[in-house]
Amino acid sequence: MIKDIQQKILNLKKERDVCILAHSYMSEEICEIADFTGDSYALSVKAKTAPQSTVIMCGVRFMAETVKLLSPQKKVYLANPIAGCPMAEQMDKELISQVKEGLGQDYAVVAYINTTTELKTVCDVCVTSSSALKICRAIPQKNILFIPDINLGTYIKEQIPEKNFKLLHGGCPTHAKISEKEALAVKKAHPNALFLVHPECRAEVVKHADFVGSTSGIMDFAEKSTAKEFIIGTENSIVQHLQFKCPDKDFYPLSKDLVCHNMKATTLIDVYNCLLGKGGEEMIIDEETRQKAVNCINKMIEYGG
Repeated sequence: MIKDIQQKILNLKKERDVCILAHSYMSEEICEIADFTGDSYALSVKAKTAPQSTVIMCGVRFMAETVKLLSPQKKVYLANPIAGCPMAEQMDKELISQVKEGLGQDYAVVAYINTTTELKTVCDVCVTSSSALKICRAIPQKNILFIPDINLGTYIKEQIPEKNFKLLHGGCPTHAKISEKEALAVKKAHPNALFLVHPECRAEVVKHADFVGSTSGIMDFAEKSTAKEFIIGTENSIVQHLQFKCPDKDFYPLSKDLVCHNMKATTLIDVYNCLLGKGGEEMIIDEETRQKAVNCINKMIEYGG
C-alpha cells in the first residue's frame, strides 16, 4: 500500500511540475519520495534553484515561509497546515522590538531561522544551528540579542567570550525537556557509544557530548565515524534514518520522548492530497513583508556563506 501511494506521488509531482522538500525529521516513507531532504535552510536554498514552479514542504510552517521568502515567484505549500513550531511562535515582532529598544541600537538581533516571517522583519541577521557560531563571530556588532533559543544561544555565547550576549527564555520544548540525569543514564547503559547532541538541548546535557552539531552535522559525523555505537541527542527520526544508512552500526535514542509531534503531523497521504489539490496550505506573504523579512536571511548568506 505504501509503495503504491509513493508511486502515485512520484507520478503526480512529475506531471504537475512539483518539487517535494522533506525535513530530516520526516518519516522514512516521506523522505523516499522527496526531491531533497535536509535541514530547513538547506531545503530553502534547494527550492530556490529547483526548476519546478511549485514546492511542497514536508516540515513545519516557518520552513515553508522561508522557502517562499527566497522563492517568491513559486507557489509554495505546507503539506499539513497544522504543523507549526512552538519555538518559532514563542516570541513576536512587538516583544523583540521592545526588548531591542530597551537595550539600545548597538545590539544586533540575531534570529535562529526557527522564527516567523513577521519576527524576521525586525531582525538583523538569521542563523542556523550549523552557522550560528561563524555568523556571530563575523558580524561587526559586539553586542548580540540572540533569539529565541536560550540553549543554542548559551552554547554560542560560551565560545565567543569577547562578545556580549543577551538571551531570552525561549527554546525547543522537545529538546529542552531532556535532563542531565536522562543523558547520564543512557551513557551508562551504552558505555561504548559516542554521544552526539543538538545544541538545542540544555547546557547540562550538551556538556557530556562527544560531538555537538546540527541535525545534518550529527548525521554526517555518525556516517563518517569509525565508531560503531552512537547515542543520538536529537529528534528520534534521525535514529531511524541512520539505522537505514548505516546498518553495520548501532544507534540509540537519547530518550523515547525526543519526538516532535508537529513534524510527525505530516503523513504520506497529506503529501498525496496536497498534490491532488485536496489539502495543504499555500504560503501567501505580501511583498513589503517579504522584503523586510528576507533581509536577515540575505545577511546570513553574506556572513555564513
